[in-house]
Amino acid sequence: MAAASAPIAEEGQVIGIHALQQWTDIFDKYKDCNKLVVVDFTASWCGPCRFMAPILADYAKKMPHVIFIKVDVDELPDVTQVYEVKAMPTFVFLKGGKVVHTVVGAKKDELHADILIHAGEASTLTA
Repeated sequence: MAAASAPIAEEGQVIGIHALQQWTDIFDKYKDCNKLVVVDFTASWCGPCRFMAPILADYAKKMPHVIFIKVDVDELPDVTQVYEVKAMPTFVFLKGGKVVHTVVGAKKDELHADILIHAGEASTLTA
């Protein structure tokens, strides 16, 4: 399979973004659809971020209809600034390219509930 400029991920995976072009490609891919995109703004040195990483991966497996993206704030400061990220982890929910919700902190239960609500599945999915 040939390499592409946009990251290729199977359903149920968290897409790691490590370059501005990757971010642009993935943002453009999903900005005109009604899928929920959850962007995890994280940092390698952030303890709460490391705590949330396997939880987010589990959510991605359980909710393949939601797009999960991980952005390291130190690798992509320009993207971080656009979304006014001030603390890590910050989870920004996008639909149609627009911010619809934000969760700040390692609040796994709140994050899970909010994903279900914004993905339109709150009544059909459980933790």
